[in-house]
Amino acid sequence: MYRWLIIILIVLLLGLQYRLWFGENNLQDIWDLNAKIELQEEINQGLRQRNSELEAEVQDLKQGLSALEERARSELGMIKEGETFYQLVAPIEEK
Repeated sequence: MYRWLIIILIVLLLGLQYRLWFGENNLQDIWDLNAKIELQEEINQGLRQRNSELEAEVQDLKQGLSALEERARSELGMIKEGETFYQLVAPIEEK
């Protein structure tokens, strides 16, 4: 009787081990998923940082005219009334 019980327990143990190592959702799959989760968390952290920077810029543009003025000058080339715009051109080097 004990002999059959031991054989049954060994077969069950082997079946569970097979499932753990080679079955669906085995250990390798879990390790791969954990690596993907870590990578995605790093990507998400970078995106959170970028979102914070953009949110701060939006708030600055909503509340302050200096940021809006700076952006208009640098990106659109605008000047204030009464200002003179000077553009310096580097000389062309002859060879």
